[in-house]
Amino acid sequence: MAKDVIKIGVVAPASCIDLTIANRVIALAHQLYPDNPPEIIFHPQCFMSYCHFAGDDTVRARSFLEVANDETFDVLWFACGGYGSCRLVKQILPSLTNVAHNKIYLGYSDTGSLLAGLYKYGCFGTTHGPMPTDIKRINGEIAIARVFDFLIKGDLNTLESTVLSDIPTVAFNSTILSNLIGTPFEPDLTDHILMLEEVSEHLYRIDRTLFHLTNTTSIRRVAGIKLGRCSNIPQNEPKFGKTVEEIIRYWCDNSGIAYLGSADIGHDVNNKIVPFGCWKSFKSKYIKG
Repeated sequence: MAKDVIKIGVVAPASCIDLTIANRVIALAHQLYPDNPPEIIFHPQCFMSYCHFAGDDTVRARSFLEVANDETFDVLWFACGGYGSCRLVKQILPSLTNVAHNKIYLGYSDTGSLLAGLYKYGCFGTTHGPMPTDIKRINGEIAIARVFDFLIKGDLNTLESTVLSDIPTVAFNSTILSNLIGTPFEPDLTDHILMLEEVSEHLYRIDRTLFHLTNTTSIRRVAGIKLGRCSNIPQNEPKFGKTVEEIIRYWCDNSGIAYLGSADIGHDVNNKIVPFGCWKSFKSKYIKG
């Protein structure tokens, strides 16, 4: 990135946010980096509402491309998750220009559908990490500050520690990745360490998702799986009788995939950042700090 000031464009490919979130995020950027704050532009589409979404599919896809294909933006930051990103992948990917391959894409949860497609299409700045809406969480400023420290300084403390190995890494919500399997947007994760996290799913659904993932030929080519935090799990009736770690150990053993332990990611303020691919290559191309 040649410029002294990082320019971040925020779009909402799924659900909308309210203006107070944008104002708080921008104010925090100026508080933390008063001498050289990042320039953060929230696309007006972020505040639109159409049924479940932040504007209809056409509006959301067009807003994404306006930022992705604009060479003045260094980063495209997803405003929030929710639902709707998968509805845009087919529209967006064929319309990306060479400019779109030279920026960072940052988000998690539902936006994993876009991260997966972007990574497959050669946009190697794809990154799993906090989004502006996380500022609403208790102590949410911690998560947003982590993003700024990552983008501006490449601070190693912002990263999930596995990233610092020489093995390529990726991170996804397990349900999102499961739904991508067999589609044209499933990325090649051969020899990657795959980190998975989940939120608001019953244990039996987590079990079913991991059955699907670990019995898929393409996923069996990963270097191993690490388990992030699975939060807000509804109570099972009757009790499922297994913990999340017992579930993932079972399916990894069943499929011959190496289980590599815990990953420091999840739907919370402690969600660490996972650039896709190898960190050294990512840093040399996308991080100026």
